[in-house]
Amino acid sequence: MSRKEEIAHNLETVRANIAAVVAHPVTLIAVTKTFPASDVQILKELGVIDFGENRDSEGAEKSAVVPGTWHFQGQIQSNKLKSITSWASVIHSLDDPRHFEIIEKVAPHPLSIFLQVSLDGAHNRGGAGVDQLYHLAELVSESTVHTLAGLMSVPPVEMDPDMAYSQLAVIRNEFLLRFPAANSLSAGMSGDYQSAISHGATHVRVGSSILGSRSPHR
Repeated sequence: MSRKEEIAHNLETVRANIAAVVAHPVTLIAVTKTFPASDVQILKELGVIDFGENRDSEGAEKSAVVPGTWHFQGQIQSNKLKSITSWASVIHSLDDPRHFEIIEKVAPHPLSIFLQVSLDGAHNRGGAGVDQLYHLAELVSESTVHTLAGLMSVPPVEMDPDMAYSQLAVIRNEFLLRFPAANSLSAGMSGDYQSAISHGATHVRVGSSILGSRSPHR
């Protein structure tokens, strides 16, 4: 089986799994971290237009080769924001007002921004607490350039994904009362995207289910 046939088979399976549970439109983001630009090109040929990266260097390199809508979903470092905003159209992991201040100064084009929510208060893993969420949302929603897309979360490793996404759905429903236009929800990865969709996810970030296991030497 060729690499294109392998990716096509996996992609078809993921799309069928999404279709099996979906009751609303879902954006499939193919997460390409550690995989070469040649795989991204294959995805493009198979009709994928949304690509996700966790590392600035990989995103900058691959987006220069393969056009599409590029999503940054890793933890943000202040000194990387000028570069990240040069290639990414969507940021999934804003959790600090100081980072948004930098974005406003350095971003060369309008961004769609998700706020990352911590479900267990362990902010070292990324994510704002619910108490910080509304302040951050006010800042982004007041921007005349950038758009507040909605919320994003990564379930804690020790938490059952279904329970995590159920908790996230409650947070999101309350959030929508204040910010009804920010109705996107970025949640779900290869192991749990169907559960995330069943709890309202509009964007899923799927890597290994499409591209296979990541080799440590990549």
